[in-house]
Amino acid sequence: MAEAEGSDLNPFSHTDFDRALAAASGADVSLPFGGVPFGVKELERVGGWPYTEASTIFADRVSPSDQTSVTRLRASGAVLAAQTTASEFGGINCTSTALHGTTRNPWDPARTPGGSSGGTAAAVAGGLLPIATGSDGGGSIRIPAGFAGLFGLKATYGRIPKGPEAGIEPLTSVLGCLSRSVRDTARYFDACNGFDQRDPLSLPATGAWEEGLGTLDLAGRTVAILPDLGTARVRDEVAELVDRVGRSLAAAAGLRVVEVVPSLPPLRGQWAMAGQVSFIVDLGDAYPSRIDELSAEMRMGLEGGLARYNLERAASIEAYRRQLNEAMADLFDAADFVIASTNPDVAFAAEGPPPSTIPGADLIHEIGFSRAIMNNAALTAPSNLNGSPAVSIPAGLVDGLPVGLQVLAGHHREPLLLDLALVAERQLGWPKVAPAVTGV
Repeated sequence: MAEAEGSDLNPFSHTDFDRALAAASGADVSLPFGGVPFGVKELERVGGWPYTEASTIFADRVSPSDQTSVTRLRASGAVLAAQTTASEFGGINCTSTALHGTTRNPWDPARTPGGSSGGTAAAVAGGLLPIATGSDGGGSIRIPAGFAGLFGLKATYGRIPKGPEAGIEPLTSVLGCLSRSVRDTARYFDACNGFDQRDPLSLPATGAWEEGLGTLDLAGRTVAILPDLGTARVRDEVAELVDRVGRSLAAAAGLRVVEVVPSLPPLRGQWAMAGQVSFIVDLGDAYPSRIDELSAEMRMGLEGGLARYNLERAASIEAYRRQLNEAMADLFDAADFVIASTNPDVAFAAEGPPPSTIPGADLIHEIGFSRAIMNNAALTAPSNLNGSPAVSIPAGLVDGLPVGLQVLAGHHREPLLLDLALVAERQLGWPKVAPAVTGV
């Protein structure tokens, strides 16, 4: 515990190790996660723990109760040991805040573990915790999984309830975890999924995903290999690795590779602007008097939304999402799986900002977000806007740093994604923690 408490990776915003040790000593190990130490992302509510949303605005706020997913984790026997750092309000894809400082990637401490679930990625890849929770509204589970060499599933929208007081708009964010194995992730979802009355858009409980692992017949199913999804700018070495490993995975699983020309509309400011209404709700009484205390990225996004959001803009967001949904449906009509890169490049500098020098990156920069953030999100956000599931699987290394292979599928097809990821884990393999942790 002392090693975790003082880690130079800075993955924790709060620790509860004394109570965790006491709970572990009396754990019922017959439960799914009996005695297993868990991290919980700081954007999620744990009773008695800080609930800051990684912002100085709420530095002194404490959650009075657990959210539904945390209650279910406790019931599964999980020992809640630490709160993992996030980017402020989950807004960007690196984890460096005024409140908690910079969280670092265990593969290279000069690099970011991504965001917004960066502390979770650092803690799990750094060997400090075996598993921790995350959330994904535009890639915030898959991006850190890709940067840190972990497995991350972004589930179908509503799979795990977000209540009480569940945020609804903009219908993109889901709960999940980052782990070292497919089985751990399947067990997490078995423990936490299922309808809850306080989240009216949550889905009915599924079957036992862990029990069903490896039982589905993947042979003959189709896969399209599109490293850039037709819209992003991906570094050549990353795209080549994703293509090569994707074809190896397809062969190992008996998939049939098909040629597909994607028609996804380029990601534009509609994706980011759609979240500004809920952001104002989250700020509560701190809006508008304290918005100057926000990070530059969050403040610029909010101010851009305030300046531009009107009825016509709301209509453009709706039109964009309809266009994207049709394009995603066309994609899944053409192939059972779509393989893409999780990120356009390997992890960038820990303190940020994301690099903005990708050649030809011409995505629209409407509300203050850098082109690099939009380019990264062009690979991950389509699944959020569509509500469909996707996973990031460790694919190998470029420049000694992890690259994630992302697999997308249609709604409610998580068991297929888990079984394909299981093939990758067994046939292709991946390191369970960063080499620095094991001395390799």
